[in-house]
Amino acid sequence: MAYLSDIEIAQATEMKPITEIAKVAGVDEKYMEQYGRYKAKVDYALLNESTRKDGKLILVTAITPTPAGEGKTTTTIGLADGLSRIGKNVVVALREPSLGPVFGVKGGAAGGGYAQVIPMEDINLHFTGDFHAIGAANNLLAAMLDNHIYQGNRLNIDPRRITWKRCVDMNDRQLRFVTDGLGGRVNGTPREDGFDITVASEIMAVFCLASSINDLKERLSRIVVGYTYDEKPVTAGELGAVGAMAALLKDALKPNLVQTLEGTPAFVHGGPFANIAHGCNSVIATKMAMKLGDYAVTEAGFGADLGAEKFLDIKCRYAGLRPSAVVMVATVRALKMHGGMPKTELGNENLEALEAGIPNLLRHVSNIKNVYKLPCVVAVNRFPTDTDKEIELVIEKCRALGVNVVLSTVWADGGKGGMALAEEVVRLCEQENDFSFSYELDATIEDKIRAIVTRVYGGVGVNFAPAAKKEIDRLASLGFDRIPVCMAKTQYSFSDDATKLGAPEGFTVTVRSVKVSAGAGFIVALTGDIMTMPGLPKVPAAEKIDVDENGKISGLF
Repeated sequence: MAYLSDIEIAQATEMKPITEIAKVAGVDEKYMEQYGRYKAKVDYALLNESTRKDGKLILVTAITPTPAGEGKTTTTIGLADGLSRIGKNVVVALREPSLGPVFGVKGGAAGGGYAQVIPMEDINLHFTGDFHAIGAANNLLAAMLDNHIYQGNRLNIDPRRITWKRCVDMNDRQLRFVTDGLGGRVNGTPREDGFDITVASEIMAVFCLASSINDLKERLSRIVVGYTYDEKPVTAGELGAVGAMAALLKDALKPNLVQTLEGTPAFVHGGPFANIAHGCNSVIATKMAMKLGDYAVTEAGFGADLGAEKFLDIKCRYAGLRPSAVVMVATVRALKMHGGMPKTELGNENLEALEAGIPNLLRHVSNIKNVYKLPCVVAVNRFPTDTDKEIELVIEKCRALGVNVVLSTVWADGGKGGMALAEEVVRLCEQENDFSFSYELDATIEDKIRAIVTRVYGGVGVNFAPAAKKEIDRLASLGFDRIPVCMAKTQYSFSDDATKLGAPEGFTVTVRSVKVSAGAGFIVALTGDIMTMPGLPKVPAAEKIDVDENGKISGLF
């Protein structure tokens, strides 16, 4: 049987005009700014002017990712369509895709199969220009910083202590470390520099955590761009860059409204990576989904140790959000990989490998239930090769933790395949919960990192490199020790070693460096060999993407 590709499914769907989707969501036309026929921005004024009670917030997260795939975004969309099919008023809130993965190895982030948000090609490419605005604001600040030094350096900035990088939304390892300002005095001050991918920029984090235009400006003003010769931090506010940066971002800050294949309203807005940033869509879009829907379904990037931890410990803390239920996405195939089974053999029944890999799922589930005190359901994306014995083993192990398992077939069946999951989620949302964080803000920077490593990752401790310890002490002396921590860590393991699959024990995590993202409002702790500018693979996905003479795009996935 020949299957349609994701893009073929999306292109075969007859989209509804975005004005119809807005009516379904209850968005008055006075808040709408259309970007063509099928996309619109919604003015954040709606949040202040609506008196509607907030809906229930549902977080979709997943086990530690593997090359076998888990389907978190697909499940998020299919669950929303399933909720709609059982008569619930629901709105989705997702992140925008970065061009890095789209042209690299991971592909787009619009879901898959019959659980997608559309127009898929637009969402995966330029969309409404939000990422371009974020990159422009980032690079304007970089230009104003270097210009300040060139024009006399009134703030006494040490060019060797500049921490602000330029950015581009592309995987480009060539730009990780550069030397610029060459060619004589008129061309600037020679110095070492570098680029981050746009989704790793602090502007992206500020953009996604801001609750209003005023909050955005306050956060932008606090961004630390470097240090003076006498070790004092220099901010974007001191450079006079905030007003112009906010002007670049004012329209981008309005959430983007699109639709699922089944016509469920969906906000797609903001897109930080969860391994190097906080990995959640914008606070404004999430709050808007809750304001418009009785149920708001959102996701956080990569495994629950990364995206969900940051969603709960950073985003919910800053935005005052309280989730009602968590969906943990898993596949039998991925769990068998965690149990040591090669990818080429995943179609074969192997209860031994599955049992060896299931502890990865159980640790994630236990964290949600016992650390964060939230109700949880496991959604198993069923593949045709999964056997009844394998499914029963997953159900049995999760039942021991008091967690139900629901089979999901949203990739093949769309919302129909998510109706059973929707029913369980509705049941969980009616339960009282005692939502808690994994650490308190008044703990030291070191103790917050230790809490994440021991309580969430399952490690036994943390090693702080001398440079990291020195920077932690300095940041504490500057008053940056009472804010959350954003861990930058491999997505492929609970540990900082990507080869340690499953649920490793007895490991320590090494923090090699730390930095402050004062505008975003967190300390970034970098572990392992994590990088803020990825590279392209040997065969980039970009090689398969094309467009015909009629403007029809192919090869996106």
